[in-house]
Amino acid sequence: MKVRFDQEADALYIRLDDAPVIESEEVGPGIVLDFDAENRVVGIEMLNAQRRLPSAHLKQMLFEVA
Repeated sequence: MKVRFDQEADALYIRLDDAPVIESEEVGPGIVLDFDAENRVVGIEMLNAQRRLPSAHLKQMLFEVA
């Protein structure tokens, strides 16, 4: 998994898999899902991220493994 925040575009992108993106769909205002050839979600994009998320969360990421 790869996470990228583009401060200039104010966009957060979470890449879940390296499979090629075949189709994208905006599932809500400013939320876009990328799908592979088997219709699996391989990426999630959030536009206007700084308005949607506390700024501290964009500076530090914690991962939990169950």
